[in-house]
Amino acid sequence: MEYRNLGASGTVVSVHALGTMTFGAEADEKTSHAILDRYLERGGNLVDTADVYSAGVSEEIIGRWLSARSGIRDQVVIATKGRFPMGEGPNDHGTSARHLRVALDASLRRLGVEHIDLYQMHAWDALTPIEETLRFLDDAISSGRIGAYGFSNYLGWQITKAVHRADARGWAPPVTLQPQYNLLVRDIEHEVVPACLDAGIGLLPWSPLAGGWLSGKYRRDEPPRGATRLGENPERGMEAWAARNADERTWRVIDTVDAIASETGSTAARVALAWLAQRPVVTSVILGARTIEQLDDNLAAAELHLDDEAMTRLTEASAPRIDDYPYGTAGVAQRERRIGGGRG
Repeated sequence: MEYRNLGASGTVVSVHALGTMTFGAEADEKTSHAILDRYLERGGNLVDTADVYSAGVSEEIIGRWLSARSGIRDQVVIATKGRFPMGEGPNDHGTSARHLRVALDASLRRLGVEHIDLYQMHAWDALTPIEETLRFLDDAISSGRIGAYGFSNYLGWQITKAVHRADARGWAPPVTLQPQYNLLVRDIEHEVVPACLDAGIGLLPWSPLAGGWLSGKYRRDEPPRGATRLGENPERGMEAWAARNADERTWRVIDTVDAIASETGSTAARVALAWLAQRPVVTSVILGARTIEQLDDNLAAAELHLDDEAMTRLTEASAPRIDDYPYGTAGVAQRERRIGGGRG
C-alpha cells in the first residue's frame, strides 16, 4: 500500500480510503466489521463516513468496531462529515456554528472517540457566512476535538474564498476536498482541481468507478439488472442510465479501460482506480464496498502502476467535452499565453 500526506498536513494516509456509506444499509454490522478488518490487514488506514450515512448508523458501527479492538484507534485515521439534516428543526442542518457544534458532538459520541482526525463540510451552505464556519472549525482544532478539516462538493470559487478568509484571519486552512471524480466525470479539472493545486489541498475522490460504469460489468444497450445500485425499483435510475448509454464518449472510455485491463492482465475496476490515483493532487481514492470480495478486487489496484502510454490513452479517451469559452481550446490558450490580442 502506498501512503501520502493528507493534503498539506503531516498526517499520512493510504492511497485508498474506505468509504462506509453502505454500512448499516447494504452491509450489515457483521459484514461491515469484516470489511474494516480486511481493509486494515491490507494496509489501509483512512476510514471515511458521515453523520447522514444510514442516519448515524454507519458511525455507530465504526464506533463499536473501534471499541472492540484494543489499540486499533491509533492505527486508523477517522474522517466524517457534517452539514445535512439530522433532525427536523430549522437549525438541524447547515454549516452554522450552532449546527456544527451539535453535529460534531453527536459524531464523536457515535464513534466513541474524543478526537476526529478529519472533519468535513459535506456541502456548501449559502445561508451561513463562511467566516462563521471557519471560526468554528479553527476552534475545534484548537480544542483538540478535530485534527484538521476539509470540504466536500465545493466549487472552485468556494474553495478559494474559504482558503483566503482563513489565511486573512490566521485560522487553520482546509487540507482536503472530497469531490466526485472519475474517468467519466472530469469537469472538476476546469476550476476545482486548479483551486486545490493552488492551495495545497488534497483530493479524496468519491465514486471512482462512476457508480459501477467503470467496473467492467456494463455493456452497451444492456440495462443493468439483478445486483445493481439502482434499488428495489428496477426502473429507478434508468433515465440517467439511458443518457450515459447513448453517449459515445462513455463507450470510448469503457473500451479503452477494457483494452488496458486486458493488456495488463488486470480488471477494468483496477485500471480505472489506478488512473485516478495517479492524477495530480489526488491524496486518497475512496473505495465503497458491500462485500469483502469487492474490497479485495479494488484494493488490488494499489499494485497496478500504469505507464505513461496507458495514462495518456485513458486521459485522451476521457477528455472533458467542452469547447466553449472559457474552458475550451481558445480559453486554455489564452491562459497559457499561447495566443495574443483578441477581444476582452
